[in-house]
Amino acid sequence: MNIQPSASFDAIESQLDRTKTPKLPGGETENETKEAFTKFVGETMFGSMLSSMRKTVGKPAYFHGGRTEEVFQKQLDQLIVEDLTESSASTIADPMFDLFQMNRRP
Repeated sequence: MNIQPSASFDAIESQLDRTKTPKLPGGETENETKEAFTKFVGETMFGSMLSSMRKTVGKPAYFHGGRTEEVFQKQLDQLIVEDLTESSASTIADPMFDLFQMNRRP
């Protein structure tokens, strides 16, 4: 937001009002709730999907790292899920969040 020094008080106030987001009953903003919703939906869905995919693939005959690979594979999977959530979970979570919000509004 770029506020000009010569701008009137009413113009500055209207700019600030546009930047505010409404508070929900729990005290958090709608954006915070939406981010938490997106993170939960994305990590749950992508985490379950990646876990199921890993179960269908057996261990390779060669170049398997044993227990160490299994431990680090889980950490890598967690990073993959976080990246997938950040990049594409909103396409699924946004419509779900809108439906969730419709039920909460009077």
